[in-house]
Amino acid sequence: MYERSLGEQFESLERQSDALRFGMWLFLASELLLFSGLFALYAAYRAEYGLEFTQALHTNTVAYGTANMYVLLTSSFCVAVAVRDMRRGAQRMAAAWLVISAVLGAAFLVIKGLEYGVHIHEGALPGPYYHFAEAPNLGANRFYTLYWVTTGAHALHVTGGIGVLLWTALHALQGRYTAGDHARFENATLYWHFVDVMWIFIWPIYYLA
Repeated sequence: MYERSLGEQFESLERQSDALRFGMWLFLASELLLFSGLFALYAAYRAEYGLEFTQALHTNTVAYGTANMYVLLTSSFCVAVAVRDMRRGAQRMAAAWLVISAVLGAAFLVIKGLEYGVHIHEGALPGPYYHFAEAPNLGANRFYTLYWVTTGAHALHVTGGIGVLLWTALHALQGRYTAGDHARFENATLYWHFVDVMWIFIWPIYYLA
């Protein structure tokens, strides 16, 4: 059985776990700043190009975005179940749920890749590469430029999250987490929830609003 070591700066494993969780929340707060900046930029451009932004939004591939919404919501449910099983001491079941979540994350990336293929074919590309005949205006150009930057940043986070989930699942199978000591396991699931929540904001403003 894997023996968890106590850092010399901590007086107990409980204090160490609290510090790990607090550190993760600080990290997620810094990540939130990135997406908050992108959302603020979206709001500014939408205020400047209101009608053109709305027209561009209605040309977006809503079916792909909605499908990915349900994929990530399901994956978020799976990691929640994984935490429940870990708290019960069922490490193997918890690891299995993380692997399922990672597979759903991969499905998200496949769908997003197909969606990007549609945009490339139509010419709905960022910046100077934009030549989408259905919305030939500067506002639509700005919309799709922000769309590529925001969803691209999110896809990178999904890719990183998949790696985190698989790494955590491997450690769970190795017995590195227990029902009473699994802060790092919970941190991995917190990161995945963050990725899901960001898509909850991206989905309506780029597909529905």
